[in-house]
Amino acid sequence: MLYIIIFIGLLAFVVSVFYKMYSKKTEQFPEHWHIILLKEVRFYKSLESNEQKRFQSRMMQFLGEVYIDSVDFEIEDLDKILIASSAVIPVFGFKNWHYPTVTGIIVYPDNFNEDFEFADKSESRRIAGVVGTGRLEGKMILSRKALYHGFSNKTDKGNTAIHEFVHLIDKMDKNIDGIPEVLMENVNAIPWLKLVHDKMEAINNDTSDIRAYGGTKQAEFFAVASEYFFERPKLMKRKHPELYKMMAECFRVKF
Repeated sequence: MLYIIIFIGLLAFVVSVFYKMYSKKTEQFPEHWHIILLKEVRFYKSLESNEQKRFQSRMMQFLGEVYIDSVDFEIEDLDKILIASSAVIPVFGFKNWHYPTVTGIIVYPDNFNEDFEFADKSESRRIAGVVGTGRLEGKMILSRKALYHGFSNKTDKGNTAIHEFVHLIDKMDKNIDGIPEVLMENVNAIPWLKLVHDKMEAINNDTSDIRAYGGTKQAEFFAVASEYFFERPKLMKRKHPELYKMMAECFRVKF
């Protein structure tokens, strides 16, 4: 009996040590971030005070679950704020949400090429963000320049970081295919697909204001349309009412 008690005690001790080593504590929201959010993140600014508090809590939850690393520069508060905001915005309509398909964000100072090189100025350095695969599974790589641009430009209907987090949402059913099952409880997939292909055809016929990259494949259309929805919701509602309605149902948010 004594051996059993000793064994249980040792086991409890080991478990507690490993828990402290590998569990990341959720830190308290830094109060001075509120002013930065009001200035930099339009979505946050539009929220009521109690919803801003919920947004803050969701940001800190996300930052407690992933690590953020940088290449050739020091991570600053604004980097953390914009990355966490990009993660929270698409899922703010869901009360309980975690990103199981990402453990870390790697931030490059500028756009990069397919070999993740960014120092040269060649035309191959066109990538602003990507969800990692293979040896980079569970990672997201972002360009800091693109991250900042996504929040500073208020008229271009684009946001690279939101685009990549939408891919992660799409990936939760194991396929990045533009049919995010986790979001589509309230959306019929058949009319959704018809609408997607109609909109892609319009893009490829150069008769749409949706960014051209959205015409390359379903998954990219969904991510590009999501950027548009969160960056210029009133414009989408006016120019693409049916798409706006479906996006609002997917993300459980209306503007």
